[in-house]
Amino acid sequence: MKSLSLVLCVLFAASAAMAQTAPQKSFDQMKALSGGWEGKNTQGQPVLVTFRDTAGGSALMSEIHGHGPEDMISMIHLDGPNRLMLTHYCGSGNQPRMTATTSPDGKTITFDFLDATNLGTPDAGHMRRVVFTIMDANHHTEEWTFAAGQGKEMKEVFELHRTEVANNSK
Repeated sequence: MKSLSLVLCVLFAASAAMAQTAPQKSFDQMKALSGGWEGKNTQGQPVLVTFRDTAGGSALMSEIHGHGPEDMISMIHLDGPNRLMLTHYCGSGNQPRMTATTSPDGKTITFDFLDATNLGTPDAGHMRRVVFTIMDANHHTEEWTFAAGQGKEMKEVFELHRTEVANNSK
């Protein structure tokens, strides 16, 4: 009987160790976006976005191509098992860091402002929020909210569909 109890304890401990936290599940879902995406922005202009798994699978790089005079990059990574983070390298020259929450159905991952580097004043323009809504493996939206200062916000929405699957073997 003691051996049965020992086996059950080992199985319980192993299953608890293998259980993923919500941030880990969200990170895996974000990594499934790897590849090329195209669509339209709020003004109906074309937009291209790529996602690439990098740093030995510990980070996901998102690049928004041709949006303004330069591309913008965001790095998404886990900060321990219980926090998913995004750092946005913005065309405005600052780097807001955001933390994620995920909707109960797991389809919407919202990153909200935590802090920023190179932000001159709290009122200086910076990205404040980004919401990724993943409809299926080939369609997602991104809603970017820019704090323009003096309580003003600008929103940009990208409706995207997959154009290619990333080749992460490089």
